[in-house]
Parts: sequence; structure tokens; C-alpha cells
Amino acid sequence: MTDRLRIVFAGTPDFAVPPLDALHAAGHELAVVYTQPDRPAGRGQSVASSAVKRRALALGIAVEQPATLRTDDAVAHLREYRPDLMVVVAYGQILPQPVLDVPRLGCWNIHASLLPRWRGAAPIQRAILAGDPRTGITIMQMDAGLDTGPMLLVRETPIGPRDSGGAMHDRLSALGAEAIVAAIGQWQAGRLEAQPQPPHGATYATKIRKDEARIDWAQPAVAIDRQVRAFNPWPVAETSWQGRQLRIWQAEPESLAPRFAAAAPGEVVESAGGRIVVATGDGALRLTQVQVAGRRAMTAAEFLNAQSLTGARLG
Repeated sequence: MTDRLRIVFAGTPDFAVPPLDALHAAGHELAVVYTQPDRPAGRGQSVASSAVKRRALALGIAVEQPATLRTDDAVAHLREYRPDLMVVVAYGQILPQPVLDVPRLGCWNIHASLLPRWRGAAPIQRAILAGDPRTGITIMQMDAGLDTGPMLLVRETPIGPRDSGGAMHDRLSALGAEAIVAAIGQWQAGRLEAQPQPPHGATYATKIRKDEARIDWAQPAVAIDRQVRAFNPWPVAETSWQGRQLRIWQAEPESLAPRFAAAAPGEVVESAGGRIVVATGDGALRLTQVQVAGRRAMTAAEFLNAQSLTGARLG
């Protein structure tokens, strides 16, 4: 058995770059990288390449960007690369069965959750929103279902009380890079066994909608805190103040002082000494980094140096 596998890699965003790098560094033969077509991005809507495409070209790897893999021609073209394995991570297309059948070892997916919990598009944010104490990476043998295939390897990591969506994204991306190389190594050593996903406990991580970032101050402070952390760096939790959007980048829950017990949800109860504290449906939320529309993000102290929140009601 050779140590090098001939791999087709399919991925698109930043999350998929460390696994691509890890497979390259491990010495596997990366025959081609599949990624989504170049699309308009940013405020100027300039056409931009994916993070994976940019990295693949820097590594000297061929790139394919089909709009779909659901045609006979697309499947036939993939077959020409004669892959041993296809590694898929945040590619952005559901692979049809004919594609899954092309590599002799099938298609392995790097999924950012402890399956069967949080199948679907947004497992990192959903885990934080739900208050899960831990998450992880599952290397999964893909089948025709949505993240339903047998598990090949699992790596766990805690979700800390201050971890944001961005922090977990980076940690899980690095963990996925380690896990896919380890899974291939275990397969080569004859020690990798596929295990079916547990029959109970499946949840679905629906795609994040921008309107979910709107804060409902009647919710408990701990729930709003999870919302702030989950949606950093996108779409960023927000509220309104004086008719303007106020984005909340960082915050921490704390107890509501007894003297503010009658405060309405959304009422700013402290706005001095660098502290912005807002009453919620249960407890209080201390805002530590905020951003008014059209301005840069700033600390609470910086914001209070320029603005007054005395008597303000957010939302």
C-alpha cells in the first residue's frame, strides 16, 4: 500500500484552507481542487475568487469551478482525474450519488459538529446559540443524505463561555485539518472503521439568516450573550438606538443590580466609567464593543467619550 493517495479536494471558504494545506503538507497527491465559481463579493461587488481557489493556485494545484456537478459531463470529467479519495469541506454543493461513486474510497466530508447533532449549513453558530458545552469535527463517509453518512473519526473541543463564532471557526478549521490527515493515516494502517451515526439526537443547523441577528431584549442575558458570540463576525448582533443601527460585537452577561430591578428590557441602566449595561428579560448585558452604522467598532469607553446613553432604550 502506498503512502500517497490521489485526492480530489472540494472546498470553498476560508474554513477549507487549513485542511487543503494539511493534505498538501502530508505529501498526498492533490490531483485537482474543486471550488465554487468566482462571484461578486463585497460592497463594490467585484468578482472574487474563493479562498480555496487562491490557495490552490498558490500551491500549484489545478482548479475546477463547475456551476454544477449534476450532469453526465461533469461526472465524466471528474472521473478523468482517477481519484482514490475525494475530500469535501464546505464546498457549497450537495454531491449527487454518481459523484460519490467516482473515487474508489468514496467521498469523505469534514463536518464541524459532533454528528448527528447539527447536520447542515451552520453547525458552529447553532452550537453556540444552543449553549452546547462542546462541539468538534466529524470525518464522515458521505452518502446521498444530508450529513447522514457513517462516521470515520471524531475530534471534540470545548466551547468556552467567551468563545465567538469566529474563534470556533478557526479552531475547528485547524482541528479538521489535523483530523483528515489522521483519518487517512488510520485507514492506511488498517485501523479505520466506519461507525453508523447514533439513531437519536439528530438536529439540523439551518443556514443563518441576517434577521436572526436582531436582539430581543426580553430574552435572558445569557441567551443574548450567545447570540452576540455566535454572530461574531457575521452577521453581527444588532439593535437600534435613536433610529440608528447599533451593532454589538462583544458583550458579557451579568447580574442586574437590585436598584435596577424595575428597568424595562433594553433600558440602559449604566452608561459611565466605561460601562454600558443594558437590562434584559433576565439579568443584564454589559456591552464591551459596539458599532454605530457608518462608524468603526469601538470599546464601550470610546463610545461613551463621544455619545451619551443616559436614559436610552435600545431596540
